[in-house]
Amino acid sequence: MTTKKNRRPNIVLIMSDDLGYEAIGANGGTSYATPILDSMASSGARFENAHVQPLCTPTRVQLMTGKYNFRNYIGFGLIAPDEITFGHLFSNAGYKTCISGKWQLHSYNPPDEMPEMRSKGQKIEDAGFDEFCVWHPHHTEDKGSRYKDPIIYENGKFLENTRGEYGEDIFADYIIDFMGRNQDDPFFVYFPMALTHRPLEPTPDSPEFDEFIPPSNETLGGRTWDELEGWDDDPRYYKDMVEYHDKVIGRVNDKLAELGIAEDTLVIYVGDNGSPVEVCSVVHSHTEVCGGKGLTVDRGTHVPMIASWPGTIPEGHVESDLIDSSDFLPTILDAAGITPPDEYVMDGRTFLPQLKGEKGNSRDWVYFHFEPMSGRNARFARYIRNHNYKLYDDGRLFDLSTDSEEEFPFKASTDDDDRAAARKQLAPIFDQMVKEKPPTPV
Repeated sequence: MTTKKNRRPNIVLIMSDDLGYEAIGANGGTSYATPILDSMASSGARFENAHVQPLCTPTRVQLMTGKYNFRNYIGFGLIAPDEITFGHLFSNAGYKTCISGKWQLHSYNPPDEMPEMRSKGQKIEDAGFDEFCVWHPHHTEDKGSRYKDPIIYENGKFLENTRGEYGEDIFADYIIDFMGRNQDDPFFVYFPMALTHRPLEPTPDSPEFDEFIPPSNETLGGRTWDELEGWDDDPRYYKDMVEYHDKVIGRVNDKLAELGIAEDTLVIYVGDNGSPVEVCSVVHSHTEVCGGKGLTVDRGTHVPMIASWPGTIPEGHVESDLIDSSDFLPTILDAAGITPPDEYVMDGRTFLPQLKGEKGNSRDWVYFHFEPMSGRNARFARYIRNHNYKLYDDGRLFDLSTDSEEEFPFKASTDDDDRAAARKQLAPIFDQMVKEKPPTPV
């Protein structure tokens, strides 16, 4: 589709890190001030049922490729080196493209822990973007701070003299400059934010910021996880981080307005997984919700999702359809009028009609293939949910309307009519979610 200036729309995709549904004021959260996101929701669309994977890498791989993890997940902190991402697809379609923020998809494990997995992922230079400004481009032991005094890799060179600066501001500055330079051409910006991931530390708006020394820069070169991340942090800073991340998003929105291209730009904001488990927040001033990052319950997968596109998205639209993290790529391709190559497989479906307040091809279910942190955490889970029920591949069924913490599983032998119908709907889907093997040579 085209915009009012008769050009293809710009796309800005923003993903926060470790921030669950309950943290945003527009979703009923009362622990943190999020006026920018609240305003985006009131002037645009807010989605009530967006679900992602319980940890960042599985979600990011789905977001960037539109594929379920059973097809292309190779390990935590990695994306396959030959994977075609939305960076490639948009660049090949003539968009100006930029990623600014967290990468962490090339080499995750430190030297003395699962060294066979080092350098198995994709280099940021090969991810398809015209320009990049990222944290953690290479090895984990070299990543250092993402916040104060950050280590940032910009278009092939590490920034010098970032002392006293803040990573999220550098990322936003780069995006703002990129949009200004490319305002006359359609552009795609991917902003995988560092905030609000651990370490939980002061922001520039915190009184302690000037005196603070980031411990992650003190542990550079560590050969084990204990050496690299054995430092302590303080959950009380989570509030400062949530509120600063909202402020940074406001800077990006303000630049779009200043350039006069807000009506030509689709901005989508989504979280990558639930909030940290050590952080508890309040919803509707009376209900405490503790973070569920890494957990397969709703606290780990239910995330905020807000979209803005003045003049295209009706103001104050609230969408209840299920949204899956594989749906974002088909949607932004649809908005941009880009047709992927015939051989490019996507499991997601577009929610562009829902963005516009129309009836779309609504999902009856969302699928989760969760392979978490290889070597650090061997848990594995496959499960499917609709609006009311969740089924695991071991046969456990949960009624989410009364048991969101999944404490009371139902076996098939105890199903009533509603549970039996849900099981009948969901169970066959597992057999579809298996990677096809190549034919045996004759």
